[in-house]
Amino acid sequence: MSEAFSAETRSFDTEVHQLLKLMINALYSNREIFLRELISNASDASDKLRFEALTNEALKGLDQDLAIDVSIDPEAGTLVVSDRGIGMSRDEVVANLGTIARSGTRQFLESLTGDQKKDASLIGQFGVGFYSAFIVADEVQVETRRVGATAEQGVRWVSAGDGQYRIEPCELADHGTRVTLILREEHRDLLNRWQIERIIRHYSNHIAFPIRLTEAGKDEDAATVNDSQALWSRPRSDIEQAEYEEFYSSLTGDTEKPVSWAHHHVEGSQRYSLLLYLPGQAPFDMLINRDEREGVKLYIQRVFIMDAAEQVVPRYLRFMRGVVDSADLPLNVSREILQDSPLLKKIRATVVKRSLDLIEKLAKEGGERWEQFWKAFGSVLKEGVIEDFEQRERIASLLRFASTHEDSAGETVGLDDYLSRMGEDDDTIWFLTADSLKVAQNSPHLEAFRQRGIEVLLLTDRIDEWLVAHLDEYKSKKLKSVARGKLDLDDEAAEPDEAASKLAGRIKRALGDVVGNVQPGTRLTESPGCIVADEHGMTLQMQKMLRQAGQEVPETKPDLEINAGHPLLQAMDGISDDKRFGELSQLLFDQALLAEGGELADPAAYVRRVNTLLVEALAPRAGKDDSGDGQHAASS
Repeated sequence: MSEAFSAETRSFDTEVHQLLKLMINALYSNREIFLRELISNASDASDKLRFEALTNEALKGLDQDLAIDVSIDPEAGTLVVSDRGIGMSRDEVVANLGTIARSGTRQFLESLTGDQKKDASLIGQFGVGFYSAFIVADEVQVETRRVGATAEQGVRWVSAGDGQYRIEPCELADHGTRVTLILREEHRDLLNRWQIERIIRHYSNHIAFPIRLTEAGKDEDAATVNDSQALWSRPRSDIEQAEYEEFYSSLTGDTEKPVSWAHHHVEGSQRYSLLLYLPGQAPFDMLINRDEREGVKLYIQRVFIMDAAEQVVPRYLRFMRGVVDSADLPLNVSREILQDSPLLKKIRATVVKRSLDLIEKLAKEGGERWEQFWKAFGSVLKEGVIEDFEQRERIASLLRFASTHEDSAGETVGLDDYLSRMGEDDDTIWFLTADSLKVAQNSPHLEAFRQRGIEVLLLTDRIDEWLVAHLDEYKSKKLKSVARGKLDLDDEAAEPDEAASKLAGRIKRALGDVVGNVQPGTRLTESPGCIVADEHGMTLQMQKMLRQAGQEVPETKPDLEINAGHPLLQAMDGISDDKRFGELSQLLFDQALLAEGGELADPAAYVRRVNTLLVEALAPRAGKDDSGDGQHAASS
């Protein structure tokens, strides 16, 4: 314990002074964090007293009924945070509040990004939280007395954040620490009971000690603001269903009840708890803001640190809600080091496993709740196939698609459903991607499959093009598009005859550079032609989506497959007029593009061709009608 000392004025360490300038001038957008940090410090001091009391008989009893008191005085413009924790000696005050010995200030300054919101969120992770008081305060005064010290050994520390601080002895009747902030005029709107309660509940609601709030001239008794026993820290057997649902509502603001939840504790050398909820409805911007993961909150020793970033929750599970709390994650490290933390990786793996467990259970139950979940979050979950190689097949088993199978009309089916209906010798899961279900159902590519009774999955989500690019196999069965490459559904598929090949060559010459290859094939039974993507090329849907996203798409020439037995193709084969044949070839190609949801290079020209054909088809009939009428008139 320090001996008596004289009052003195000292200068801050250079980097602390740099930090104070930053706090005062640059971080107003996140000003509320100052209260979180002061309460966290008070909680730490109370925890330290409890710890020391375990081995120090002289402290027995002092660790009982600990609380954190917050008082506001709007007239005086002050806010006070006090505790009856371990307190500090004079040397500890100098070490903790005047130098970088324990604050991690250097690392904090090196990690600044220039983004005020992100920079402010780093504060708690570096242990420099005390200095955040200068975001809102003109002057900060700390009065503290170490447990075991006499009343005369109290210490007062005062600073205006101007590069210096004054330290002097003072008499304090009790141990602990009292921090008084004189707020600047522009921040005195915070001295409002509703504001302070809101900030405490948001950041510090689950601190292990009661947080009591009083307002000068209004309160005779302090009112406890927080829920000092965190729900997730309690044994599952002690928690009723209604409590889980109420906590979900308070955590998320969602008026709907959660679908299900998982509550998990890990004890041992690395301790952490998690409480995960599967929500029933999606926020409106979930699909747009892929990087916003505000659903799972990260706590350290029940102190809110941040909305969990990708280290804890992968993007494809951003719809999950809940809490992750660990007593063993360090606060004085940077985000980059946090990403390499073995404990964080373990927590992330547990979040993924428990989340997928909940989804699998819901999928097995099926029914309306599962349909509701899939409609809300299915497109997001599909991202996991692309982003999480380790869980790819497990996530793929949860995916649902429309299908041509007659028994699944109006319902979605999974890949395992498809496999259960495959023949013993079948080795391919067939699919078709399209802009909409209607376009997919009417696609010419399905004709040969319908004729043979082969099921095709219909993929109509925007993400499905990327999905199948990463999911080329499921349980040793290949996934293949019905609209790509050469199609050979019959073992004895005959080569196209010479006449069909000759007609395809003539159409190719007529179309020229607008088409890649023209070839006869076996895909079609009703339509005259269809667009076929290269086996490894970019589909029309992918090109369209990339253009809509403002991406440059390299020019490609789609292939055209013709049904040589179709009446239109047979009629074209008898046309000797090259100009007329060319017009019909272009019309055939344009119709094939439209059937796939493609975009015409010249829609007006397409309309002219159609109108010309209509006139030619109707003109002979009109002429015959006129001639007939004339003959009748003459004879009469």
